[in-house]
Amino acid sequence: MRIFCTVEFEKIFKKLSKKNAYKDLEKEIVDYFFAEKIDFSGGKRLGGHAKNPYIKKRLGGSGGYRTYFYVIVKDDNLHLMFLHPKTGPDGSPNITDDAKTQLLKDLISDIKLGRLLLVTRHETKKQLIFKVVG
Repeated sequence: MRIFCTVEFEKIFKKLSKKNAYKDLEKEIVDYFFAEKIDFSGGKRLGGHAKNPYIKKRLGGSGGYRTYFYVIVKDDNLHLMFLHPKTGPDGSPNITDDAKTQLLKDLISDIKLGRLLLVTRHETKKQLIFKVVG
């Protein structure tokens, strides 16, 4: 499965990763999204259908992070849209339904316009690599 993200996701990730309170963020993302097989049943379905689910997934337990992603099974692509910590200096509660809808609209626009980044992991370290596609 190929993993892509929006430019906004990368910005949020890089901002949070610089803070000591979120030092485990990168490891949590690598451990879940780059596992041998991703378990989509562990997240909450926000919409979409069986072939293209829109999912909210908790990473890192009760005080961890929420990630929002969309899976296009036909093309074997996963798209990371949004991320926020639940606690710490940048912690926030769940986002609104309107915000979730807007995230999906923005992602669809980014897919059509080719404004996505390919997300890979470093071969030996638990580090993410973001690469412009196109």
